[in-house]
Amino acid sequence: MIGKPANDQAPGPEIGVEFSRVVIADRVSADEMTQTIKANPTECRRLAERLDLVDLKSLNATVRLKRVRGGQMIRVRGTLEADVTQTCVVTLDPVDNHVADEFEIIFAPRHLIPEIPLEVEIDPDAEEPPEPLVGNQIDIGELAAQHLSLALDPYPRRPDAGFEDHIEEDPEEVPVKRPNPFLALAKLKRPD
Repeated sequence: MIGKPANDQAPGPEIGVEFSRVVIADRVSADEMTQTIKANPTECRRLAERLDLVDLKSLNATVRLKRVRGGQMIRVRGTLEADVTQTCVVTLDPVDNHVADEFEIIFAPRHLIPEIPLEVEIDPDAEEPPEPLVGNQIDIGELAAQHLSLALDPYPRRPDAGFEDHIEEDPEEVPVKRPNPFLALAKLKRPD
């Protein structure tokens, strides 16, 4: 069920092919199929470069595919887990994190996807439109990589890192004394 990258070559340094696991859409049926995928060390290294990580130790995903809506569309549900090393935003030291996430996407042939009008009213509760099927293939490896990038901590920080330790104070800076405005008001008060 899972094929090679679309170009039948080993993944290269181009974006989108670091972790490719292609499923042929015609092979997906109304019975849910499950695929478990795992990035090998080379794919982890390439994904780490793409996602600007210090290291990607592991990436595993379980993806379930099923035909829905009368068989015209394919629902893809997945869970992923990864062990990553990012850079602390305070100390710039390495920070290890475990990432776990879930995702769901509907794919459809282009002719079934409604055209999006130029002026769009945004409804946060509205259902996402389907993604177009390209070349009768769904790259579940790329889906896992994209959702890993969304699940990463945008501000990784070591638990013991505090900003107060890294704020440099100017020793020559003297606090400015400001007059108390209430003292001036007290002087204006008339005795009874």
